[in-house]
Amino acid sequence: MEKILINIGMIGCGRATELHINAYRHVKDITPVYKKIASSSYEKALKGKEIYGFETACHDVDEIIDDPEIDVVDICTPPSCHDEEIIKALAKGKHVICEKPMTGYFGEPGDISPIGLNVSRGDMYRRLMTNMEKLKKAVAESKGCFMYAENFVYAPAIQKMAEIITEKKSRILCMKGEESLKGSSSPVAGSWCKTGGGTFTRTGGHPLSAVLWLKSIEAAARCVDIVPESVIADMGYITKILTPYEHRHIMADPVDVEDFGVCSITFSDKTKAVIMATDTLLGGSRNYVEAYCNDAVLMGTLTMNDMMSTYFLDEDRLDNVYLSEMLPSKLGWNRPFIIDEIVRGYVGEMQDFMECAAYGRSPASGFELAYDTAKLTYAAYRSAEEGCRILLNEEN
Repeated sequence: MEKILINIGMIGCGRATELHINAYRHVKDITPVYKKIASSSYEKALKGKEIYGFETACHDVDEIIDDPEIDVVDICTPPSCHDEEIIKALAKGKHVICEKPMTGYFGEPGDISPIGLNVSRGDMYRRLMTNMEKLKKAVAESKGCFMYAENFVYAPAIQKMAEIITEKKSRILCMKGEESLKGSSSPVAGSWCKTGGGTFTRTGGHPLSAVLWLKSIEAAARCVDIVPESVIADMGYITKILTPYEHRHIMADPVDVEDFGVCSITFSDKTKAVIMATDTLLGGSRNYVEAYCNDAVLMGTLTMNDMMSTYFLDEDRLDNVYLSEMLPSKLGWNRPFIIDEIVRGYVGEMQDFMECAAYGRSPASGFELAYDTAKLTYAAYRSAEEGCRILLNEEN
């Protein structure tokens, strides 16, 4: 059988790029070809070319988007760059993979800086919705496929939950989801103008998308319509109460974003979901989704799982041994990440995306999920600021 080749143009050279490349290497029956990589500087692009094995490097994003040999444009840039890159790539008929979040609010002319302290969440929400209509139009008019890089959807635990819900036609009555850690290694994570929000955007978007996707799976299995109806939320900047000494183990350093966020979603079938995200968790990262159904309890743990435990009295010769994300020390007891790229869904994600590009079908994680996640995120921000429930299907 002739090999199917899919030419990849990568935009970005950060952590997301590393995760995507590691997942591409596991794709079966289709061969991703690393054609071209771009970054914010040519030096970074050259370094990425050498590390990941791309054929060429460039500084200008348009060189990738305009290249007729490129089949898929993989966007792993900061969120503030996504809108322009998505629209340009789709206009050229490219398939687009976009890292989360798809979009957000990053400021407009006339805003007072820092925008997270000076622009109302209501204004952010309304402007976001206007901008997302432009993205929706670009997706609808393009011959390319939009693929939303939400790895939680493809995590084996979440996929098994979806299989059970589909077969049993279970009714999900309540869900809980969380991603928490001790902050971000990104130097811009504390600034709203770069990230479009704090921990609720950066980490909470994962369980939020998984919850929305699982409800869509339930709706399809039972042949009913279920949509998010309203959201009520609370956000906070907790780490500001700490002295520099007390803060020493936590990486979160917000300028104008939250380091704690929680929201409760009500769906149109009157069921509920709770999403939590914090930058105050030490000892690694915590990722899970739980579904309490009328005939089952389903608990999906991505991390910290118990597939393996380690105990070390020293860290001799462990420099090149990766145990866990956001783990400052390997001493004592730990739960290492095992086949992390599979357990957290990256391999399943890229397998699906490559098949979509090769065979012209729609991804499990696509534009609708990206749209709903962004809308709910900013509705939650608005709810927290205004102290009230936000109705999602009314003009606001």
